[in-house]
Amino acid sequence: MTQPTGGGSKPPEETGAAALSRDLADFLIELSIALHKHAMYPEGHPSLAPAAERVAQRLDPLVAERGTLSLGVANMQLVIEGVATDPKNPVLSDLADRLHRHHLGAISFRRGAEAFEVQDLLSVIAVEAERSGEPIGLGPRELLTAWPHIALHPLTYESLELLDEEREDIPGEDGADRTRAAQLWIGLARAAIASEEVEEQEAENVNTEPSVVAKAIDEHEGGTAYDQVIVGYLLKIAEELRSTKGSEAAALKKRMSKLVGKLDRGTLERLLEMGGDGDQRRQFLLNASEGMAVDAVMALVQAASESHEQTISHSMLRMLQKMSRHAETSRGDRRVVAETSVREQVTELINGWALTDPNPGAYGDALQKMASVGPMFSVAPEMRYRPEPTRMLQMALEVDAKGEAVTRAVDELLEKGRVKWLLTTVDESDATIASAAVLDQLADRERLMSFLRADPLDASILDLLLAHIGYEAADPMLEVLIDSESQQTRRTILDRLVKLGPDVFPSLMSHMNDPRWFVQRNMLSIIGEMQELPPEFDGAKFLQHSDPRVRREAVRILLRNPKSRERAICAALTESDTRTVRAGLAAALESCPGSAVPLLANMATSGAGEHGVAAVRVLGASGIQAAVAPLLRIAEPRKSFLRWKLPPKSRVFLEALAGLSNFQSDPRAKRALAVASKSKDPEVRKAAQGGGDKS
Repeated sequence: MTQPTGGGSKPPEETGAAALSRDLADFLIELSIALHKHAMYPEGHPSLAPAAERVAQRLDPLVAERGTLSLGVANMQLVIEGVATDPKNPVLSDLADRLHRHHLGAISFRRGAEAFEVQDLLSVIAVEAERSGEPIGLGPRELLTAWPHIALHPLTYESLELLDEEREDIPGEDGADRTRAAQLWIGLARAAIASEEVEEQEAENVNTEPSVVAKAIDEHEGGTAYDQVIVGYLLKIAEELRSTKGSEAAALKKRMSKLVGKLDRGTLERLLEMGGDGDQRRQFLLNASEGMAVDAVMALVQAASESHEQTISHSMLRMLQKMSRHAETSRGDRRVVAETSVREQVTELINGWALTDPNPGAYGDALQKMASVGPMFSVAPEMRYRPEPTRMLQMALEVDAKGEAVTRAVDELLEKGRVKWLLTTVDESDATIASAAVLDQLADRERLMSFLRADPLDASILDLLLAHIGYEAADPMLEVLIDSESQQTRRTILDRLVKLGPDVFPSLMSHMNDPRWFVQRNMLSIIGEMQELPPEFDGAKFLQHSDPRVRREAVRILLRNPKSRERAICAALTESDTRTVRAGLAAALESCPGSAVPLLANMATSGAGEHGVAAVRVLGASGIQAAVAPLLRIAEPRKSFLRWKLPPKSRVFLEALAGLSNFQSDPRAKRALAVASKSKDPEVRKAAQGGGDKS
């Protein structure tokens, strides 16, 4: 199914819009409709629950297949699995705009999301940011992770600063354009640097220098939600630079040039891969060629050509690079001519990538004549009729034969970097003997290690290799994973080891006693992503590890096993690591063991910030009678001058009051609820009825 359109918009084949699969498109439409209903109808309306149920039904097969589904937000567009939606689509652009006004950069859905979580999420998002007075992304952090299987990722950019160090006002320049350029860059910087470990006060004062932003993007451990937010900003910045002029646009162009120049080639390729289908990537590059600095344009074009198998000849590349240097170093008219020439040539090159035959017409005829003329140089007689390696391999596959000549041809092809062509050709052949011989050469340990250590590592070639070699590549991959200093290489190998499944367990277990913390963390991370656990695996011993990152992965694994879940929750609730504590609270919210109640009570009554509020919420939802006492310590009224007086209103108090509404049979809880129900404050009355704190 092509991307849904509305209003009178043209179909994707006319507009060049990216195509969404039917299931993703249906999910987005269902989500948009459900959100519209939650914004239109009051709480409790009979239309709301069925709408959320339909969203959950659409979502379930998507996350069952993928594990996690992330939805990026880029102002009037959504970015999902690398495809940015059409900003002219009224339904989807309204959804994107609503999320953008809440200062949200992405939403992540994980496997197991229930309809009640979806409905609660929709109820929160449906409240207009202007009406509530505070966008969700600027609100309490615990609200962003209030659901076990859904997470909101904030992007905030208050306290805007003009980015040009010594800018001068230009007569007639629109102040809105200047502010928008600043917003886009600061939004990109905060999206790049933001992580779960960055505190709020740090996020408000991030360093927006291009080199710092590039380093953050390069070193980030990947993740679809993160990449989609970055891609969304890149799409909007390229569009902004194409259509806007002035000092702020010039400052933004300068920073984008520095950013692209600092990014690793592998990172650029990854982001371009995430940036939609061929038409949309081409439009992004065309916008960039018109608005960005020429050095940034060249870097993007080279990365796009390598990641999507679009060829740029060495002669063309040298010519463009030379013209680019002239554009950077020349002055006056020469600079204008050189820069214009680069942009025109790049535009023609990108448009040419869309052609079925990039050498059509008279140019193709000329190439044919050039190829048909006699040899320019004389060669030795024994070499004159030696078949080229590609032809030798094709003949061997046709007759299904092997031998020294075939081995030599494969070696030559590998030396020339033709691994992808080699694997694709073998895949398309029905030969068995010749194919097996070729694959044996590829599976050689030294050759495989050499390929895995290439910088950058080509993920598409690795996937083709693993399709043939399988788990036998696990040991070399783990060795490179441990030694590599490249973030991209480690992330690529981690993902592929997970896909290999239980066959790699023996290789993983052989590294579990490695004394280095990062080795143990990586092994646990891979095991944690597997559908099943190794039968001999004991994750409990890692709960005492000295490094919190190792303990975090151990807790994540132990939470999956019903037999170790209680111990994992209790261990997580005593952790110093914030992310581990959040995981324990989320698990306890689903099903709270009795042994966790004292730990939750201590957290709830000790003023533990966001964790204290979450702990109160867990106690209230636990249904365990022992939870009543700590809830009463927070919300029980005191008798004063012949009347009952409630404690001061706070988020913790409102959560405790809402939690007590689940223990109506307890006399003290019943009395506290009765006093609160007579309060003049509507929030207090709502909490006493089980409404909780939604602020």
